[in-house]
Amino acid sequence: MESSSSVSVSDESSEANGGGFCSSSTTPSMDAVNLSRTFSDVSSFSEEHGGGSSSVDHSGPFEPSAAVSRLIGRRSPVAAALSRLSMKPRADVLDRRSTDDELELVKERFSKLLLGEDMSGGGKGVCTAVAISNAITNLYATVFGSCHKLEPLPAGKKTMWRREMDCLLSVCDYIVEFYPSSQTLPDGTKVEVMATRPRSDIYINLPALEKLDAMLIEILDSFQKAEFWYADAGTRSFGSATSSSTMSSSSFRRSMHRNEDKWWLPVPCVPDAGISGKARKDLQQKRDCASQIHKAAVAINTGVLGDMEVPDSFMAILPKSGKASVGDAVYRAMLGAEKFSPEYLLDCLDMSSEHEALAMADRVEAAMYVWRRKASASHGRSRWSAVKELVADEEEQDKNVMLAGRAESLLLCLKHRFPGLSQTTLDTSKIQFNKDIGQAILESYSRVLESLAFNIVSWIDDVLFADKTVRKQ
Repeated sequence: MESSSSVSVSDESSEANGGGFCSSSTTPSMDAVNLSRTFSDVSSFSEEHGGGSSSVDHSGPFEPSAAVSRLIGRRSPVAAALSRLSMKPRADVLDRRSTDDELELVKERFSKLLLGEDMSGGGKGVCTAVAISNAITNLYATVFGSCHKLEPLPAGKKTMWRREMDCLLSVCDYIVEFYPSSQTLPDGTKVEVMATRPRSDIYINLPALEKLDAMLIEILDSFQKAEFWYADAGTRSFGSATSSSTMSSSSFRRSMHRNEDKWWLPVPCVPDAGISGKARKDLQQKRDCASQIHKAAVAINTGVLGDMEVPDSFMAILPKSGKASVGDAVYRAMLGAEKFSPEYLLDCLDMSSEHEALAMADRVEAAMYVWRRKASASHGRSRWSAVKELVADEEEQDKNVMLAGRAESLLLCLKHRFPGLSQTTLDTSKIQFNKDIGQAILESYSRVLESLAFNIVSWIDDVLFADKTVRKQ
């Protein structure tokens, strides 16, 4: 796997919550920035400099926001202690300055969120969902955009990430759904009322994402002391404990074919004899953990994107026929085979680059929605799920339904074969026109965690490849 610098808009499940992704005592409890599925074209509305953070600090007729209390209360325990002890000399003044700075940060982020990133105040900004999505994306760029090595995240960046993500995610505390409940009055009478609870998708997915986030940071922190080091392109690899083991990065560049197309990235270097067996095993275990985290983040992101509504603008530009979208050869392979094999079809297409894979994914996805639309029209149903249920009860298979199903399986197989594939035209369109704030938070959060996990796996692969190359010499 290779890291990418291109920019695009790439639950708590019982396993994630229990740390069930790996079970090694030497690893955290659980394919430099893979921006191919991290940065959205729509994020150009935002300022990358600001870190993209926001909060929900209501004023006026509203009560003080929990976002502010969470942000300030967690970061300033000294202030509460001084207040209880009535200690108001200079120490209180200094602490109040820190609190004021954080409060000003909250105000700034909240103001940008309300303005929709339109600082003129003319009401031409993006909707709140897109603004929050951009804020999370840009915060990730600020914190992790310059990270290309397996090393602990600097303390300042780690604090920024946790503080501003805590502020952004606090919006989810107020996204609820109603459900029927009963309430007992003082006189013993029971009445039916509508109570609130966290919305189900947020209740399931957000804790899992926070868990995955903490595990990824823990993996990076575990590289405090390592048996490998890095050398920049065109320099000698100084920094090893053993000076005789230094080697020019250019020689590594010639032997490490993994990084030929990423010549600007630092080169991992290892001693002449390679890293120790214990360190090699530890690296492999951490790679397995990061890989499982990547799969979990992908699953959440795919589910959230699947729940988003398909924009009318996307449906308006679809071709008239699915055959015209995928081409004659692919159409015949999908229609003529009695038992369709997406793996075999991809082998026949022989796509050698991610650019070709993304173009094919766009064509297959467009054809899939063309066939879904035709099937829905012929059966008088507006929802695709209703069409599938109706066709399942019929003896004769509908051709459009069959083609749509095979296109979906081909698309999934394509994304599985190219895990770092950029998000398709439909995905970017969904993110750009989405107005559901909860979905925007879950999608952007899972997307950046997916990118970070992919990068960690790629960086570990680079080190293991360097170690394997040295040991063969």
